[in-house]
Amino acid sequence: MIYLDSAATTFQKPPAVAAAMERALATMSSPGRGGYSEAMEAAETAFACRSELAELFGVGNPERVIFTMNATHALNLAIKSLVPPGGRAVISGYEHNAVTRPLAALRAQTAVAAAPLFQPEAVTEAYARLVTPDTDAVICNHVSNVFGFIQPVEAVAALCRERGVPLIVDASQSAGMLPLDLERLGAAFIAMPGHKGLYGPQGIGVLLCGENVPVRPLLEGGTGSLSIQQEMPDFLPDRLEAGTHNMPGIAGLLAGVRYVRGRGLQSICEGERRLALVMAEGLREIPGLRVFAAPGLGHQAGVLSLVPEDRDVEEVGQALAERGIAVRSGIHCAPLAHRTAGTLETGTVRLSFSDFNTPEEVFRCLKAIRRLFS
Repeated sequence: MIYLDSAATTFQKPPAVAAAMERALATMSSPGRGGYSEAMEAAETAFACRSELAELFGVGNPERVIFTMNATHALNLAIKSLVPPGGRAVISGYEHNAVTRPLAALRAQTAVAAAPLFQPEAVTEAYARLVTPDTDAVICNHVSNVFGFIQPVEAVAALCRERGVPLIVDASQSAGMLPLDLERLGAAFIAMPGHKGLYGPQGIGVLLCGENVPVRPLLEGGTGSLSIQQEMPDFLPDRLEAGTHNMPGIAGLLAGVRYVRGRGLQSICEGERRLALVMAEGLREIPGLRVFAAPGLGHQAGVLSLVPEDRDVEEVGQALAERGIAVRSGIHCAPLAHRTAGTLETGTVRLSFSDFNTPEEVFRCLKAIRRLFS
């Protein structure tokens, strides 16, 4: 199989990830729940994972690294900590349902900083027009999960600092590939999954919390701390981590993060973008395809979308699956991004890369697509 759906989940993982998860199942219980060796090993692994993530993403205190179920869970925590019911948020035109649905549930006044693809200056200008002193939060995804558009989070963060508005960054497609520094950005929160560019397993995510940012639990329950009181602890990470930790997930994430740090963000990013550029150039030579790729892949990560002129995207995705090529077709849980780019009626076929893809796989995929459209 040629796997080109890493924007959903990186299927190929470093071998150390599965080994770490197996070890966790065999040797760890719950962190913070006992002084015996199995509990202590769990606590040490959880702290090691927080520490590695803190170092990678510029978080001064590892206790401000929160484990979640996934990026959606993390985004819900961030949004509902800052935006009250009926509040006001400003978002980009490329946000995922993990952002838009929580805002809809809050009945928030949501202004969309829509801008053309691969034009970061236009994104910044759109935010500048919309961010006002009464804005409760600005939300911006770092990389579009549909088009791979790298949005100007640094410029948006500077605007937020200037206007005193908290920023939430959705790093679902950039964590593990592009540099991000919570404290340098001055962001209130950065949310990310463990199962994509950090090469961990499904079922584990991360929320990075800025210093002195108010946080509101979504769940209340046991934490192993202050057990006699009925209110959740007022300190992190306990305030946001009710219940038993996913130790196999945390151990697997730790192994994935160590793989990423060993390989280097720049090396991973350059490798994915090289493959995406070759793919984009090859796709442009095939008649009947509209390819969403910037010239030279400027302001774009290793994610491409295409729309066939006279075929349904789901049909194309299924045809490729039958040929052993895994892609994703449809709306990709991001109707706002499609509305902004003008592809809401058709959806797209998305091809997304990881550190484990090869040039040979790109050439084989291009050959299969040419045959489909010949």
